[in-house]
Amino acid sequence: MSVFEQAIALLSEMVAHPTVSDRPNRALAELLAERLVGQGARVSLFPDASGDKANLVASFGPQAEGGLMLSGHLDVVPPGEGWSSDPFQLRRAEGRLYGRGTCDMKGFNAACVAMAPRFATCGAPVHLVFTHDEEVGCLGARALAEILAREGPRPAMAIIGEPTRMRVIEGHKGCHEYTTRFTGRDGHGSAPDRGINAAQAAARFALRLEALARELKAMRPEGVFDPPWATMSVGRIAAGTARNVIAGQAEVEWEMRPVDAAEASHVKRQLAAYEAAERAAHPGLGIETEVFGEVAGLEPRAANAARDLLLAIVGGTPGLVPFGTEAGIWQALGMDAVLCGPGDIAQAHRPDEYLEERQLAACLDMLDVLAARL
Repeated sequence: MSVFEQAIALLSEMVAHPTVSDRPNRALAELLAERLVGQGARVSLFPDASGDKANLVASFGPQAEGGLMLSGHLDVVPPGEGWSSDPFQLRRAEGRLYGRGTCDMKGFNAACVAMAPRFATCGAPVHLVFTHDEEVGCLGARALAEILAREGPRPAMAIIGEPTRMRVIEGHKGCHEYTTRFTGRDGHGSAPDRGINAAQAAARFALRLEALARELKAMRPEGVFDPPWATMSVGRIAAGTARNVIAGQAEVEWEMRPVDAAEASHVKRQLAAYEAAERAAHPGLGIETEVFGEVAGLEPRAANAARDLLLAIVGGTPGLVPFGTEAGIWQALGMDAVLCGPGDIAQAHRPDEYLEERQLAACLDMLDVLAARL
């Protein structure tokens, strides 16, 4: 069986594991670990506190600092409605591989595992790193980064195989996600002054976020990203129990995508002042913000060995993307990081998600040349 068909067969097995972020991924991590041990890798599993999820690190070549990390995540988003076939059964049709996670990003992971025998022949260290819970705040990568900082290995370069249509991507914004909860005092709707309306507090907060979004836009009218400014968005507001009951509880789920740390700091300072004023104006109102995830962006840098290595293989010019990844976490550990993977981000998180077979083939070709150069 060709390496290409091996990768598709493995991808079929991976898709059959429904590793939605709120479910375990341990069975899939152990399947890949067993496969990689059989191909000569030194494999470690790092479980989370529940034991149901795990990060996987598989290393080839000399046990030394430096070398290359190939980074992917094992979790997928929920399938949702509107599929033409079972989202957790790979369907191969008209040059496409359909299934949840084929594009984002089990296709890249399958390609890496299929190419493992080539990595075993490299003279430099090569590490395959597959994480849990990327889709819900990069929880696995953040936990693994602490271990790598303390114990190693510390690769010199990282290639994150998110879907870029095999284009080299050298930068993206950060992604910070929050839930702000409001606690008031419920009561009968006929006497609103006797209660503290958490729903109205949430509405005022959402309007403040909208105003901050305009401030961020004015701070950076031009830049290299699309859009160039830091963005903010309210994703969900929930409050109250009935029309005629003063809402005692409310929450706002929101995010911001800063270009740099200064913008995030500006937002936090402004919101701290806003919340203090709200508490003063509405005695008894409680406001608490839970940090769901604060993932750093990937900063474009003049010196980036990973970018230069891949450009020499796949060609083209480096680009930028608006979506977040684990790349900033690895960059913060001192690695030169870059995105390059099969598939189109437009297919991710959608019904009938697919990966083009020719994209998978291009990824395998890139990995083959990469192994030869290492």
